[in-house]
Amino acid sequence: MPELMKYGLYFLIGGVVVSLSTYLGTKGEGFLAALASTFPAITGVTFVLIYLNGGYDATLIYAKNLLWFVPPWLAYVGFMIVALNHLGFWVTMAGSLAVYMGCVGLLRLALR
Repeated sequence: MPELMKYGLYFLIGGVVVSLSTYLGTKGEGFLAALASTFPAITGVTFVLIYLNGGYDATLIYAKNLLWFVPPWLAYVGFMIVALNHLGFWVTMAGSLAVYMGCVGLLRLALR
């Protein structure tokens, strides 16, 4: 498969997941929207594609490094839950992203 076609397929897969999550969320199906967003389909597809393109070692490295991003993601979602009612959506979204990136930065420094 040509390189450009592969990346187009990756883009479409990601877009389908985002569209499904958004659709379910706007219909008041928060649990299903969250499930669609966090379902390991994207991670699973990523595992398969890394394995097919980079092999066992590349897949293992990706899987191990993926775990490091669980605590920053929990901080990101936790900030959203705690602050949304107090700060409004846009400020909370910016704050959540700042918290996430701050945690990733601290993680990066700690892993050096």
